[in-house]
Amino acid sequence: MKKTFSIVSFFILLTISFLNINSCSNREDTVSCFPNSPISVSLNLNFAAYNNLNFVGGWIYVDEQQAGTRGLLVVRTGDNPATFKVYDRNAPHICPDNNTTLEVKDNISIVCPKDNANWILISGQPTSVSSLPPKTYFWNYDASTKNLSLYN
Repeated sequence: MKKTFSIVSFFILLTISFLNINSCSNREDTVSCFPNSPISVSLNLNFAAYNNLNFVGGWIYVDEQQAGTRGLLVVRTGDNPATFKVYDRNAPHICPDNNTTLEVKDNISIVCPKDNANWILISGQPTSVSSLPPKTYFWNYDASTKNLSLYN
């Protein structure tokens, strides 16, 4: 009984270790030439310029200082509580070049003009050309002040 318990314990420990090592591996979520820059933007959704973010499915481009090299795309994805997606406008699957700034098309998809790669606006899920989703950033929303902070 003691020997069986030791063998089972060893295999359980080995399995947990293997899963832990694999879960901490570094998954490439962009091409190696993707620019890294600080993201630190605060948006007050009470202002008219950001009004689209008060509604699910609403989106805006953010082209401010500390909003990445090509700006950000912010989408309201849900209510109660408010949820958002913050995408980098650099295409995640090819090195920055002419026409690689992501754009919203028909209020439902994100498109790379260079190769017509497509992603679903609300989720960022790739639908054609690229298997990588757009790079996303963290956000924090204070419902009482309607202040949305974007950061990396």
